[in-house]
Amino acid sequence: MNKELIEALNALEKEKEISKETLFEAIENSLLTACKNHFGKADNVKVEIDRETGDFLCYAQKTVVESEDQVEDPMLQITLDEAKTVAKKAAVGDVVNVEIKSKEFGRIATQNAKNVILQKIREEERDVIYNQYYGKEKDIATGIVQRYIGKNISINLGKADALLNESEQVKTENFRPTERIKVYIIEVKKTNRGPRILVSRTHPELVKKLFESEVTEIKDGTVEIKSIAREAGSRSKIAVWSNNPNVDPVGACVGINGARVNSIVDELKGEKIDIVCWDENPGILIQNALSPAKIVAVFADPDEKTAKVVVPDYQLSLAIGKEGQNARLAARLTGYKIDIKSETQAKDAPGFRYEDYMDDEDEYEDEYEEYEEYDEESTEVDE
Repeated sequence: MNKELIEALNALEKEKEISKETLFEAIENSLLTACKNHFGKADNVKVEIDRETGDFLCYAQKTVVESEDQVEDPMLQITLDEAKTVAKKAAVGDVVNVEIKSKEFGRIATQNAKNVILQKIREEERDVIYNQYYGKEKDIATGIVQRYIGKNISINLGKADALLNESEQVKTENFRPTERIKVYIIEVKKTNRGPRILVSRTHPELVKKLFESEVTEIKDGTVEIKSIAREAGSRSKIAVWSNNPNVDPVGACVGINGARVNSIVDELKGEKIDIVCWDENPGILIQNALSPAKIVAVFADPDEKTAKVVVPDYQLSLAIGKEGQNARLAARLTGYKIDIKSETQAKDAPGFRYEDYMDDEDEYEDEYEEYEEYDEESTEVDE
């Protein structure tokens, strides 16, 4: 019994996650390669390895001929007298198995056999890593910052390194080597040098996946994230919906004293997150999306995907947001092109009729919940 071989294969299987059967096949192929290098051909050579004991047998299938004069190729034919030393009942025309002693292989043949095994192990290891991370594509992973490669960053994900390109980095974030960060895996490509993994810190799905991992109600499907809009490093807006009338979707995402959302904000290096209720009614959805601004009236056109919004004069800057950010994110969140006017601007507009915007002011209710105080100064813009 070849205990050393079995123990080595068990260790490789555990460490590299390569199946033992694959390793046995690699050994068989290496022996065939050694035979071909040693004898010049190996078409009639067979290798058998006992999967339990590790013992192996390498033999050539040769046709029996009458005498030495009839032997045209020693690798393919054998005389009757020699055949009877292997099989006593051998007869002319029979095929007998003649054992090949692997110890007789030369140094070059042995080295080539070794290279075949190592190459197979490397290929299988790359395939295992590729399959592992390909299954995590479009998901988040925790990595350790390794080093800067120009303006790109190498992130170690465990068994493979990922590349965080400059275009996928948040400009306000700076990382130190050995720092642990969460990244969104955009794509996993198979290459000759192993998997090439591209990750992102700016992708909107990063925020969504962080909520899925942090909020139990989202993970079990009770609460759904219907839409998300993000300006990485500054602010994100997400619209949530509850499939259970007894569960408040915004409250579930915020958590007790903001514990859940604050842990996500910390991971995103202070990026602000607005959580609003999703609604099938586009008017209510747009009103929620423009929070924290108070809305006087909304008129949405579902066919044109446009909306006109009227806000109190003193709320115009808040509704638009700093450099138009609040309105821009609300438009992305809802999918509507939003035109915001103050009450004074709307009344001065030609053909304005208040009733066109809203018949009942009580129809819309503010369903927005903030997890932190808003900085009035951060939302002021020049009118």
